[in-house]
Amino acid sequence: MSFLRRTLDRIEPHVSEGGKYPKLYALYEAVDTIFYSPADVNSGRNHVRDGIDLKRVMIYVWLAAMPCVIIGCYNVGLQANSVMAATGIAEVGGWRGDILAFFGIGNDPASFFDNFWLGFWYWFPIYATVFIAGAFWEILFASVRGHEINEGFFVTSILLSLIVPATLPLWQAALGISFGIVIGKEVFGGTGKNFLNPALTGRAFLYFAYPAQISGDAVWVAVDGYTGATALSLAASGGVQALTDAGFTIQQSLTGAIAGSIGETSLIAIGIGAAFLLFTKIASWRIMFGVVVGVVVMSLLFNAIGSDTNPMFGLTPQWHLVIGGLAFGIVYMATDPVSAAMTDLGRFWYGVLIGVMTVLIRVVNPAFPEGIMLAILFANIFAPLIDWFVVQANMKRRAKRYAIS
Repeated sequence: MSFLRRTLDRIEPHVSEGGKYPKLYALYEAVDTIFYSPADVNSGRNHVRDGIDLKRVMIYVWLAAMPCVIIGCYNVGLQANSVMAATGIAEVGGWRGDILAFFGIGNDPASFFDNFWLGFWYWFPIYATVFIAGAFWEILFASVRGHEINEGFFVTSILLSLIVPATLPLWQAALGISFGIVIGKEVFGGTGKNFLNPALTGRAFLYFAYPAQISGDAVWVAVDGYTGATALSLAASGGVQALTDAGFTIQQSLTGAIAGSIGETSLIAIGIGAAFLLFTKIASWRIMFGVVVGVVVMSLLFNAIGSDTNPMFGLTPQWHLVIGGLAFGIVYMATDPVSAAMTDLGRFWYGVLIGVMTVLIRVVNPAFPEGIMLAILFANIFAPLIDWFVVQANMKRRAKRYAIS
């Protein structure tokens, strides 16, 4: 490491103010602080000492997403290998098949090893693409502004790679992350100043710009020409009866052995990530609890109203919670500390709003069976207003409590 330290020290004068390439200092500083602690210290007396900084928060969220990556890769391979075995396809085609054959990896749906590595070579190119594209925009804006590079794109890239189908074209992945970071974050000042979740902003752009590659029945299983409905699309067309007729069970959602976006299918993996985020106090339990309350109350209300023409009215709360991307959205998206509400009570009502809007969109809007993405973006817009009402109510209580008669 001493060689690396000497190399970085030789580069520093050239990228510092007065050097030949001052625009590249942000990139230099990012590399330097990955391997070494910053030398800057507070020279004043009054400051807060805390082991949690932006970099550590982002690393914690990245680590919390790893269970979803592992189970997601396995499930992508499981779905593809199962279809290939059922349809008589002997091997994986294209460059992925060449890589698997080179390492002697088969396509046995009963093998965790075979399933994982097939799924990995679908997920990793998407992740690498969004990471590189996200880093490009982060470095570009930091260099122009003369700021340090923030690690927000670490989280945005890993989350976006998990909320898209495994068959998403790589150029669309790059376009989605670019829209999410540039339009959803950088135009408002960068990390900490955005009012929308960048990963969801990028996915929303892809959904409305290229719906054929991110929705429908032909994108969820990584086998060319195969179409298969997700649990949520079946529920939208036939309610609980359609789910049971197709053999879907809540246990399948727990393990993640169903078709869907790469990282959204396993409740066990999502639960492990949730426990880690709550233990490290990165995520707010009030938001998570509020979303669950909103989903339960709204779905029970629709259950009570009933409908002869819309089967989604009869979908029970437990089914709402285990199918689609709701669980992933609760844990990793709704709890984004920047775009969510800031006050404790506001976080609860922010979560309730997300839960209510998710069920409302799923049930009432027949063209859009998944509602968590739009619900969170909708709540992002109202988060400052929710905090304002909470603060105003608190001020009125205090004024009344300490009023002089």
